[in-house]
Amino acid sequence: MPEVVPTERELQALKVLWQLGQATVREICDAIGEQGDRLAYTTVLSLLQVMEQKGLVGHTAAGKVYTYFPRVRRESTFRRLAKGFLETVFDGAMEEYVMRALESRPLSANEISRLEQMIAAAKTQTRGSPPEPNANEPRARRNRKQGDKP
Repeated sequence: MPEVVPTERELQALKVLWQLGQATVREICDAIGEQGDRLAYTTVLSLLQVMEQKGLVGHTAAGKVYTYFPRVRRESTFRRLAKGFLETVFDGAMEEYVMRALESRPLSANEISRLEQMIAAAKTQTRGSPPEPNANEPRARRNRKQGDKP
């Protein structure tokens, strides 16, 4: 079964569930409303039903009250979203992707430290691996044959 990537609206509901652990339709509706996005109860209910069909959430029932919980982990979901964004927007060009992200806002000292740790770990993992040819160019450009026009 292919991994499901949530829509923007589904991601809103998942973020609430990741934060709370589990929640009723009303609680999810209220939490999304606190973010400034007012949705009708029936809209959130329909959203959660679709998400359940996709395998993103599950539910337990106590009488007529359904309590929903996430079936996907936050980290793996964000990883899939980031990978899709990298491939779709930046044609797989990791350097450009990271540079644009770093330029988007100032970093905290903690974020810089964490990035340095991640770079050090990546260097350790790639030692001994052959470098990717023309790694600074987007994949589409690298895959073009000599003499092909852009």
